[in-house]
Amino acid sequence: MLIAASFALAAIAPACATPGPVELKPPTTEAYERYVRLTQARNDEELRLGSPFLFLDALDTVPREAAYAALRRGEVRIEREARVAGQVIQCPDGMIHHWVGMIFVPGATLGETLRLLQDYNHQASYYSPDVMRSRILAHSGNDFRVYMRFRRKKVITVVLDTEHEIHYLLLDATRAHSRSATLRVTEVENPGKADETQKPVGRDGGYLWRMNTWWRFLERDGGTYVQSESVSLTRSIPTGFGWLIRPFVTSIPREALTFTLTATRSALTQPRPGSAPAR
Repeated sequence: MLIAASFALAAIAPACATPGPVELKPPTTEAYERYVRLTQARNDEELRLGSPFLFLDALDTVPREAAYAALRRGEVRIEREARVAGQVIQCPDGMIHHWVGMIFVPGATLGETLRLLQDYNHQASYYSPDVMRSRILAHSGNDFRVYMRFRRKKVITVVLDTEHEIHYLLLDATRAHSRSATLRVTEVENPGKADETQKPVGRDGGYLWRMNTWWRFLERDGGTYVQSESVSLTRSIPTGFGWLIRPFVTSIPREALTFTLTATRSALTQPRPGSAPAR
C-alpha cells in the first residue's frame, strides 16, 4: 500500500514568506491520537459487521448504483471527512486532515492489487514524483516496516523521510484490508546535496507530523475496487499567513489522494518492470 495518499503540506509559499519552524506539542499529539483511535474503532466495527465494506455502500440504492457506475467509467470518488464518531475533534496548534477515496481497476484481481501495493522496493517507480525512494526495512508474513522519501512541490519543495508500520489481512477470496501508521517523520534540508541534513523530529516546518491510512480492496464486476482512507496531522495556520495557506491545506491532501489512487490504477493496467510478488 502506498502511504503518500495524504501527504498534506500546511504551508506553501515563496521561501522569503514561509512561516518559521514550529514545535509539535503534547496536546496536539493527544488530539490526533484520539482521532485515530476513534477512526480505528469505526473501521474495526465495520469490518466485524461486514458492512459498509466500501464507503459507497452506505448510500441509498440509486446514488450508490450511480456512484459505482461512475467508478467503472474511470472516475475517482473523493470525499472529505470532518467528523469521527459523530464528533468534531479540536486539535490545538495543529490540523487533522481526513479524506477517503475510491477507484475501480478493470481487469485487476485482488492478488495482483495486493502484490503491487506490497512491492515497496519499487514504489518510487509507480508513484514518482511523490515518492522519491522506497524500500522494505522488515517483512514478516502480512507485516511490513517500510521507508519512503516523499516530495511535494508547490512553489517550494518539501522533502520528508518517513518510516511506516503496515499490516494486511485477507478476509476471503475477494476482500482484503490494510492499515498503516507512521513511526517516524523527518523533514530533510538540502536533499541530495553534500550538506543534506534532517531537522529534529517534531521541530520543523510542520508540513507532516503523523499519518495513518486504512485501505480496503474488493474484487468484483470484472476488476478490483480500491478504497483509501487517510488521516494526517500538520501544523495549524500561522497568524498572518492564512490568506496564503488556507487554500492549500484543503486542496493538497485531496490532490495527493487523487494522485495516489490514479497512479495505482495506472500501475495495475500497464506492465510493471522489476515488480516482485510479495512472499
